[in-house]
Parts: sequence; structure tokens; C-alpha cells
Amino acid sequence: MLCTRCHHFEAAPDGVLCTQCTAPAGFQSPPVGAPKLWLRSPVGLGRATAVLLAVAAAVDVFALGADFLTYDVTGDVVGGDLGDDVLDRADLADTLTAVAASAQAAVLLACAVVYVIWFWRVRVNAEVFAPDGHRKARGWVIAGWVVPFVGFWYPRRIMLDVWDASSPEGRPRGHALVNAWWTLWLLTTGAGRFVSSMAGEADTSQEIHDSMPQMMFADGVDLVAALFAAAVVLRLTRMQDEKAHRGPAVPVAV
Repeated sequence: MLCTRCHHFEAAPDGVLCTQCTAPAGFQSPPVGAPKLWLRSPVGLGRATAVLLAVAAAVDVFALGADFLTYDVTGDVVGGDLGDDVLDRADLADTLTAVAASAQAAVLLACAVVYVIWFWRVRVNAEVFAPDGHRKARGWVIAGWVVPFVGFWYPRRIMLDVWDASSPEGRPRGHALVNAWWTLWLLTTGAGRFVSSMAGEADTSQEIHDSMPQMMFADGVDLVAALFAAAVVLRLTRMQDEKAHRGPAVPVAV
């Protein structure tokens, strides 16, 4: 029988709640006066987030194809080739570029919403595992992405605290994956803003042609960043799921 509160773990043989819901503070005692927190499974949200990030990566592949076609056809136009075939390819490139831009915006919005919900879930779980192991208030899980300036490091700091709290006792996991994800996120954010500015100012075929290598770089970095973000989500989700199933560490008398 599944626990009637979290609907994830098996209920205790003599009750309707699992051991995590009956005593979630068994991992560590929460501060006096702090509200009671309960472990909730991050598995469903983690998988949904990873799938959306994979979709984002697929859209970036599509965008790269549109970028290359635009680069190729504008090169022909700059070279003086204005035949019907080139004009048809130019129309196709314009259509694919517009579709790619719309798809990227839609997927980014969907990813942002689901990702923040997942991030909140794993942060609350991490507070059950280690109530005193967090340097930023829980509200920064959301505010850290939108408040100017602090967004350059707050989400990473929160992620590292969650990562450490979710690691097996006595076997802390390294931060290489988190650091790689965050580096790529900063790079793709900066590259996206720079390229968007360039694309908005490109009017002639020559200017569009010259901006395409930067556009392809930005979409390529975004593709890799999405894959690394999915890897972080899946790894952290698995870490929390495994730690919750193992239960609190029991001291051994010596």
C-alpha cells in the first residue's frame, strides 16, 4: 500500500504513512519553531523537466539547420546569384527561422516553469535531509532567476547546497557537473543576448550572412547547455530518490 500522504513510498506495515512521512526529520532535526517539512518524490517532475530540456535541445538542432540554410542562401545572394532556386531557398530559410524562433521561445517558457517547480521540490527535500545546510532562503529558488545581478551566482549556490544535502552520507558528490551546467547557462544567456542584438540590426543580405556564424554558435551552446541541464536534473533526482529510500543513517554502536 502506498503512503496516503506522499503517494510514493510504501506505507509502514502497521499504518497508512511511510517512514519518511511519519518521521521525515529523522535525517536531521529541524530548527526549533521551523515548520514541519515532508519529503515528496521528485521523480515525476524530474522526468518531465528532463523531457522538456531534451525537446529544447531538439529545437536547437532544428534552429541550427535553419541557421545554416540562411547562411548558405545569403552567401549565394551576396555572390550575385538571384535565380528562382535561390529565391525559393531564401523564402524557405525565412520560414524555418521564424518557426525556430517561435519554437525556442515556447519551449523556453515551458522549461522555465517546470524547472522552477522541480527546483523548489528538490530544495524542500534537501531541507529535510539537511535543515542547516542552506546558505540562501528558500524564496531565492524563484527570485534568484529574476533579480538583477544576483542571478549570476544565486541559483548555482542553491543548487550546490541541494546537491550536497542530497549526497550519500560520508560520500559527497563532486560539483563538476553542476559547475559545467552553470558555466554553459551563463554562456548561452550572454551569447543569446548578444546575437539577438546583432540579428535585430542586420538588414542587408551581407549583414545577415555575417551574423549567421554567431547565431549558429549561440544555438549550439544552447543545445549543449540544455543537455547538461537535463543531466543535472536526472542525477539530482536519482540522488534524492535513492537517499529517501535508504532512510536516515542509523549510528552503529562500537
